[in-house]
Amino acid sequence: MERLYEFFNRKLKSTPTDFLRYKYERIKWDGRAFGIVGPRGVGKSTMILQHIKLNLDTADTLYVSADHIYFSEHSLVDLADYFVKMGGKHLFIDEIHKYDGWSKEIKQIYDSYDDLQIVISGSSILDIYKGMADLSRRFPIYEMQGLSFREYLRLFHDINVPTYSLDEILSNKAVLPDVKHPLPLFKDYLRKGYYPFGRDEEYEMELLQVINQTMEVDIPTHLQANVSLGKKLKSLLMVVSKSVPFKPVMQRFAEATGISRNDIPNYLVYMERAGMITQLRNSTGGIRGVGKVEKLYLDNTNLIYALSPEHADIGNVRETFFMNQTRVMNDATSSSISDFEIDGKVFEIGGRKKGQKRIENAEEGYIVKDDIESGYANVIPLWAFGLNY
Repeated sequence: MERLYEFFNRKLKSTPTDFLRYKYERIKWDGRAFGIVGPRGVGKSTMILQHIKLNLDTADTLYVSADHIYFSEHSLVDLADYFVKMGGKHLFIDEIHKYDGWSKEIKQIYDSYDDLQIVISGSSILDIYKGMADLSRRFPIYEMQGLSFREYLRLFHDINVPTYSLDEILSNKAVLPDVKHPLPLFKDYLRKGYYPFGRDEEYEMELLQVINQTMEVDIPTHLQANVSLGKKLKSLLMVVSKSVPFKPVMQRFAEATGISRNDIPNYLVYMERAGMITQLRNSTGGIRGVGKVEKLYLDNTNLIYALSPEHADIGNVRETFFMNQTRVMNDATSSSISDFEIDGKVFEIGGRKKGQKRIENAEEGYIVKDDIESGYANVIPLWAFGLNY
């Protein structure tokens, strides 16, 4: 137990509190029990430690990682029982998916200790949602994404920018105070600004580690499959990275990877839930529903430059950014006349010379242009959509 407290204190001491992620204000931190999930590397652990540092008393609070060596000899139930008897009130368990049978033990802890707050978090979204079946409605789940362009400006360059609603962005009210030329910053964000560790010298290596861990460990472990599947899934990801955006053809994927064409749609869903790809669906179900998949994208633009820089088509980068940033606060779907549709509004994405022809018959249409510093009328700069959260 002493080792757990030492680990907790070390982590807490090194946690900065000068920048809080967009999700921080949206979480009901006083809830009896809840979970925080999101792709690897987006800052979930840091956010939890920030909350502890800013609001809680370490005398009755404990943060642990479920893959700590302590759990090779002790159970979560053992920990909770001892912690409560010692006056503990707030128990935060990170990397929960790495503990076998975690959901049953968390349920037992929840049912046994009424005065104990339990917060779980993890990067394997698939495993956590699967485990939630045992917990019913006891645990609300908060999903967290990577940095918006706005957050990148704050974290990387100490530039404070407010959030803007979609309507404000479409009215060209989104501005960057004290920034004369946003495009160089925006280009840097597209390459290395989505993950908080983008400032690290070894960023590219760290990002590749995130990709490898997700594809070779997280998804195969969730499926209880062997290592060979991880290699095939990485091949599938590489095929996607060199081809997107495009309408998925399962037979083509099968021929390129050796995966059965009947299994590929399920694997694509797993890859989507793990934060590696995004599937643009039509409006019959929406991005959160069961609509037919019309296009495939990598999840974010940083993945494009990490996986296949020689295939970093600018049109793909632009659409990936728009999809990635708008999906957090809106329901983005495909459009029959343009690239995207949100709440009846259609969006055509392009460069400086993009024209109005494709949306001229739209009831409410917008041209989203890259390589412009400011917008006018229905022409909106692409970077502005990065200020939505």
